[in-house]
Formats: sequence, structure tokens, C-alpha cells
Amino acid sequence: MKFGKELRSQMVPEWEEAYLDYEYLKTILKDIQHSRQVHEPPPANPPGLTRQLTLYRKFSGLTGPNVATNQKTPSSNDHAQHDLESQPILVNAVKRASGEDGLETTFLADTRDGGEYELVFFRRLDDEFNKVVKFYKAKVEEVLEEADMLNKQMDALIAFRIKVDNPKHSWFETATAVDMNHLASAAATSASMLSTSLSSGRKSDSRRSGDHMEIINEIRSNRRSNNRPAPLEILDRVTVNNTVNTPLSTIKVVLKVPNQNELKFSTDNLQKFEGQLRTAFIEFYYKLQLLRSYSFLNTMAISKIMKKYDKITTRTASRAYMKMVDNSYLGSSDEVRKLMDRVEVTFIKHFANSNRKKGLHALKPKSRKQKHAVSASLGFFVGFTAALVLALILNIRSRAIIGKDGSEQYMETLFPLYSLFAFIVLHMLMYAANIYFWRRYRVNYPFIFGFKVGTAIGYREVLLVSFGLSVLAVSSVLANLDMEMDPTTGEYKALTELLPAVLLILVIAILICPFNIIYRSSRYFLITCIVHCVCAPLYKVVLADFFLADQFTSQVQAFRSFEFYICYYTSGKYKVRENTCRSNDVYNTFNFIVAGTPYCWRLLQCLRRLFEEKDTSQGWNGLKYFATIVAVTTRTAYTRNHTIKWKVIAWIASGVAASYSTYWDLVHDWGLLNRKSKNRWLRDKLLIPYSSVYFGAMAMNVLLRLAWLQTLLDLKFSFLHHQSLVTIMASLEIIRRGVWNFFRLENEHLNNVGKFRAFKSVPLPFNYDEGEEEEED
Repeated sequence: MKFGKELRSQMVPEWEEAYLDYEYLKTILKDIQHSRQVHEPPPANPPGLTRQLTLYRKFSGLTGPNVATNQKTPSSNDHAQHDLESQPILVNAVKRASGEDGLETTFLADTRDGGEYELVFFRRLDDEFNKVVKFYKAKVEEVLEEADMLNKQMDALIAFRIKVDNPKHSWFETATAVDMNHLASAAATSASMLSTSLSSGRKSDSRRSGDHMEIINEIRSNRRSNNRPAPLEILDRVTVNNTVNTPLSTIKVVLKVPNQNELKFSTDNLQKFEGQLRTAFIEFYYKLQLLRSYSFLNTMAISKIMKKYDKITTRTASRAYMKMVDNSYLGSSDEVRKLMDRVEVTFIKHFANSNRKKGLHALKPKSRKQKHAVSASLGFFVGFTAALVLALILNIRSRAIIGKDGSEQYMETLFPLYSLFAFIVLHMLMYAANIYFWRRYRVNYPFIFGFKVGTAIGYREVLLVSFGLSVLAVSSVLANLDMEMDPTTGEYKALTELLPAVLLILVIAILICPFNIIYRSSRYFLITCIVHCVCAPLYKVVLADFFLADQFTSQVQAFRSFEFYICYYTSGKYKVRENTCRSNDVYNTFNFIVAGTPYCWRLLQCLRRLFEEKDTSQGWNGLKYFATIVAVTTRTAYTRNHTIKWKVIAWIASGVAASYSTYWDLVHDWGLLNRKSKNRWLRDKLLIPYSSVYFGAMAMNVLLRLAWLQTLLDLKFSFLHHQSLVTIMASLEIIRRGVWNFFRLENEHLNNVGKFRAFKSVPLPFNYDEGEEEEED
């Protein structure tokens, strides 16, 4: 793999703009190469010769002047003087206009005959390198501040642990328990020395390393011996940080009940605080890993691009430039490495019971590997599904089931039951396609959704589950038809009608199965999001929650099918395949409620964000869902009562809701239709290189938004049953939602990129009284 592709595959997607622009520097090198070829064409071979000139040169080398024993060999000082005089560049550390340290390269070679391209190359290389150093230094300062905060949190946790386990225990026995104490201060002092060294550029690497370790050891000894407070004394100025998001906490906020911030020394609280800090340490270690990778990749990119420059220009500039890079903050700073070592020691001791293997496994979770068994099983289920569908079609045609008297009864009763699984499978297929394209265009969906590192499943796994469910569903349909058509199995008619219910129960049982099978982490994440959607106003709204609620708004027909399950199997007439649901007033009333429930969830989520985040756009978004609720209920009322009055009301409500929703999709959710953008009517940053894809997606969104016209226009097709038409319209809405998903997450990803936001914030368990700390200092 070429380094350019490797760099792009390993870089943090949200930091892409902060990396060295390797590809652009390569284009400048190509200009340099082209310019040199124009001004210095290679010598032509003499006429009649087809071989290179080197093959016809006089043989030499054994008796040359340098080989003679009496020849004077140049001294090392002569070589050094010659190298210094022949250097094409001079790299200096300078103070930039912004007041920050940086590098500036002076090109010493002749600028004639295309040398101006080399000036441009080094000017751009300096800008890119200074950009990388500035970003890296800022991020290191952030993690040093966070390390200092984690020090304080660990001090409080140790004190809390002493108080819970043994209140009479002396703190002197645990005075050195926290291994990360004051590392941030030591590393900050080391960073200041590196900055001084960068400006002077005169200290050797060995001297610098010795000075750093001496200062760090001195600071540690002073802090531990003099300034380190007793752990139990820390508890006097520590309160509980009430960041736990529960329905009870939400109710207390609404009722304005004061929070209880006092420390309660109990085992349950200790386990809760340890869990919070454990998560914080894992996330902090992940940040350090990304920073170390960022430093390594950019240093490697500079080395690679300078080697290409030397090869093209036949100069020896890479040695001088890389020497300055190695002496810079990017190349010589080791705060990140030291922090990683201390985090490992602390985590293993305090959160892994000194089990190094267990601790490193938690700190360094391995990404989910693609297994051959998944691909093989996927191929098997795809083939099995295709065979079952073909068998179903042949069975229907050979027995002429459609034309028989019982076909109408089958379509009105069993077809809505089985269509539920069709909706689920189609939605999973669209989600698998989303994952594939998110990965292809480097959308960091695991971070956006908040998946744990190493637990996000790929599109193959989603396809495997979806086709496994399709095999079960189609097999159930075939078994149902076979049992129905065979007169000798009439006594199993009740079992025949129960097949859809058994299949639904099986799916729910797999979803809530507590055993570690069939992607338990992903299943439980889904269940958590479902609970948050159902209890929408009682939980803090995160992206995964409202994203799932948006999926539910496209599954209204699936919710109605689930309602039909309850009515059909509780009416007691399923044994004779009859139902009175359509004429049941309770069922019809709940039909209104079910149709608007997903939109109510989203409305409540918007209201929660409006009052919590004070974001007025959430109020306008909630108004959109309110308009949709009105449109859905009026359309449902029109299907029950075909009068001109309800038709006009449904048309007006649906028109307003569709226009509002379409505008919100394109402008707010996708970030498109920006006429001032450099990509006309799109947005400035696009992940897909073809703008026609975005215009096609917008057109598709508008057309599929108008699928509700079928309800108001009373369209009927002789070759389609009413239930089939309803299923097709619901499937089109699921497809529209699948397209919406990609561009919605693309826009969210680009917003994170614009803010360089690559980490999730982790709530810490303790709050410190900063006022008392300042008085002590």
C-alpha cells in the first residue's frame, strides 16, 4: 500500500484538516519534476546506439586514484565542511507573526530554471509543519489539564475507598497509592523546557532528556513529601457530581428539588464512582493513543515527502530538515508517552486488581475482526433466502392460491402479520448499506453513535442478522401455506395460525437474551436507546436516541402491524382466521394513537433539548413533528370517513407537514441548499466527489415524501391488493429513511470535523471546591 493511502486510512477522521497535506505536497513535487525535465532534458544517445551510455564507458574503479595506497584520504572535517557548503536549504526556528514558535526554511540553491517551484514547496511544507506542531501542542496541553483533573479524582476516590472499606485505616499506608499524581505539572514543566530549546536550537538530545527527568523527579519528590494532602482531608472539599441521567433526576429538576451533593459512604456509591472513573481513564488513554499516532504519522509523512524531494531534485535536503523536525516539539516531546505509561500503571493497580493482562485488555480493546465464518454464513443465508423465495413463488403459482376464495381472507389477516418482518429486514438492509458507505467515505459513525471501542458491528454482521431473520420469516410463510393447503393436517390449524406469533416471540427473546451471543453489546445498546425513546422527556437526549426515534417515524406501518398482532391473537378468533379488528372501536382509536406515537417521541425529545440546551432550532424542529402528527391523524381519519371535509383537512395538513419536513431534511439535517457555497446549492465540504449524487438524493427525498398522496388520491390498482399497496408505500418510506441516514450522519461528521471533536466527554464523579484550593496555594 502506498504511504498516501496508508496515511489516509490511519488518520483520525475528525482531525483530517490538521494533518500534513501530503497529497498537495506531492503535486508540487510533480511540478518540480516536470520543470526540471523541461529545463534539463536528459542527454540523447549517439546515433546508432540502442544501449545506455554507461555500458560503453571505459572500465575503471580498481586502479582509480582513490584506491591507491599513497592517495591522501579526505578528513572528516573536510567532509563536514563540504556537506555544510553543499546544503541546499537552511532551516531555522523563528518567532511567527502570531507570537508562536515555528520553522522557516531558506532555499540556498539556484532558483533559476524551475527553482521557484522548490521555493513554493518549502514555503508550503513549513506552513503545514507549523500547523501540525500548533495543533499537536494544543492537544497535548488539553490532555495535561485533563491528567491533572484525573489526579484529583483519583485522590478523592482513594480517600472514599478508605472511608468505605475501613474508616479507621491510616492514610499514611496509602499515601503513595495514586501513581499519576502531579504528572501533569511535571510534563508541563518539561514542555516549557522543550519550547525554550526549540527557540534556541542549541541543546543536545541527551542533555535535554537528562534535564527533563531531573526536573520531573524533583517535582514528584517535592509534591509527595510536602504538598500532597492527606486523602481523608480531601473529602472535606469534595462534593458529588450529579451527572447521572435518570428519570428521577429529571423529575427532581422539574420539581426544583435541591440535589443532594453530600458524600454518602456506601459500597454502592463506591462502585458507581469507580465505574465512572474507569470509563474516564479508558477514554483518556484512547485520546493519548490517537495523539501518539498523530505525531508518528505526521513525522513519517514529512520524512517520506523529503525523501521524494531528494530523489526528484538529486539534492540532500532531507537530513537538515528532519534534524530540525526531530528537535521540534513534535519530534522530541514525550509527555504523551509518559502519560500513557502512568495511566497503564494506575489503571492496572486500581481498576484491574493489579492484573496487567486484564487491565491492558480494558485499556486497549481490539477492534472487531472480520471473520471468515461471518462471510460464509452470510453467503449461506443469502442463498437460502433466495431458494425459499423462489419456492414460495412456485408454490403460489402451482396451486393458484391467489385466485382461490381464501386468498382475500389470507391477505386481510396473515399478510399484515408477516409484513412486519419484511419492514424490519428492509430497514436492516438499508442500515447495512449505510454502514458500508459510511466506512467507504470515512464517516466516523461509531464515535457519533457512542459505541464502545471494538463493539461496533460492520455491514456484514448486519446483513447476516437480516438474512437470518428473512430465512425464518419466509420459512414460516411456506410452512403456513403448506399446512393450510394439506387437508390431512386440519387438526394443526391452530398451530398454523400461531406461527407468526411464535416467530415474533422468538425475535423478541433473541433481542433481550442475556447470554453473550448474537452481538449482545449491540443488542443492549439498541434496547437502551429504545427505552430512552419511550421515556423521551425523562432522559437527556443524545444523537443515538433521536436518530433511533427518527427511524421509528418511518416504521408507522410496522407499529400498526404490531397493534394488529395484539388484536388478532386476543380476539380469540384466530383459529378460524377471522378478525373483527377493523370494526372494533378500541382498535380504531389506538390506530390513531399508534400512528402518532413515534412523532410524539421526537416531539418530546425536541422539547427536552429546547429547555435544556436553550436552542431555539429545537423548538422549530418540534413544530415540524407536531405538524406531522396532525397530518398523520387527519389522513387516518380520512381513511375511516371518506368525506370532502376530512379530505380537505388532510390535504392541507399533509401539504404543510411534507413541505416543512422536506425543507428541514435538506437544509438542517443535510446542510444542503446553500446558494453561497462553493459547491452551488450544496455545502462547502462534500464527502462524495460527485455532486450529482446529492441532487439525486434531494430529488428522491422530495418524491418519496409525497408517497402519502396515495392515501388521499385513493389510488387503486387491479393487480395489487390493498394490503400489498400499503406495504409498498411503507417500504418506500423505509428506503427514503435509509438515504436520509447517510447524509444526516455525513453532515454530523463534518460538523465534528470542523470542531476537531474526536472524543466523547465523560462525566467525572467528584466536584472540587476550587475556592479552598486557591486559598491553600
